[in-house]
Amino acid sequence: MQPKLKFLDRYLTLWIFIAMILGILIGYIFPNTPIIVERMSIGTTNIPLAIGLIIMMFPPLTKVDYTLLPQAFKNKKVIGLSLLLNWIIGTFLMFGLAVLFLHDQPDYMSGLILIGLARCIAMVIVWSDLAKANREYTAMLVALNSIFQILSYSFLVWLFINILPTKLGLANFNVSVSMTEVTQSVLIYLGIPFLAGFITRYTLIRKKGIQWYNRVFVPKISPITLYALLFTIVVMFSLKGDKILELPLDVIKVATPLIIYFVLMFFISFFVNKAMKIPYDKNASIAFTATGNNFELAIAVSIAIFGIHSPQAFVGVIGPLIEVPVLILLVKASLWLKKKYYSQST
Repeated sequence: MQPKLKFLDRYLTLWIFIAMILGILIGYIFPNTPIIVERMSIGTTNIPLAIGLIIMMFPPLTKVDYTLLPQAFKNKKVIGLSLLLNWIIGTFLMFGLAVLFLHDQPDYMSGLILIGLARCIAMVIVWSDLAKANREYTAMLVALNSIFQILSYSFLVWLFINILPTKLGLANFNVSVSMTEVTQSVLIYLGIPFLAGFITRYTLIRKKGIQWYNRVFVPKISPITLYALLFTIVVMFSLKGDKILELPLDVIKVATPLIIYFVLMFFISFFVNKAMKIPYDKNASIAFTATGNNFELAIAVSIAIFGIHSPQAFVGVIGPLIEVPVLILLVKASLWLKKKYYSQST
């Protein structure tokens, strides 16, 4: 039986649109909202949003089975290919598209770069299942991406935002980030939920067993990510009521390179894997892992470094708005490619 998206996931794009509109309405009806939000901050950290962002990251990290990592490293070809696609091709492709489409808007450009550097650890499991990929391989790649993200995200942000634009002579790119600040953000918004997810998984599986954990606990907490994301979007857009007329055009500006990225990344990954004679189920696992992005982390870092009002945070919110419908279409494309190229062997 063909798996289907759950109700909340199926209409994620709609929920995000509703949250954006609700936030804008709140901003208009209650013009003091920005003042109230700012009062709940310590330094540059807004406490309610920080809590929401940490909670948002927690459910995906409870699904990651790190015991699969030793097994993952046994297949060096597949792991090497996944790392190449995720951390080199994917990051440089998003960087190139950001430069091409948004070089005259450095804030949006840097927001798009932050998305490209945050590799997928959440929704990829959904896309993998829908595309009839190898769930165990997907889980292994997600575990690998989680570890790499913690170790390398700060350095990559510094490299792609502080160094490469200058080397390319983008004179109007006046955005810079502190590697220390990014590291602190990663440790807070990825490190805390990573540790909490690891401890939760280890403890509950020992007490209740893996079947109960996967069938009862994980489905119960999974929607929390969506609720926390929608809460973040409502708060952010409640501060943007005065820019409502500018938003549609800005969404298109950000959406165009994102759509191109998702499509190119998927087909590049799929056909590279096929040329390497990787079976379909593992091919789809690698392709969707390389195609998706960790928007939760990108949003958290954008808010922490640039602020709630920042264009970078706005770009982060647009990410899942575009990703869901495009990835649904790519799932259909993947199943079609399976019939076309793998029908003899599967």
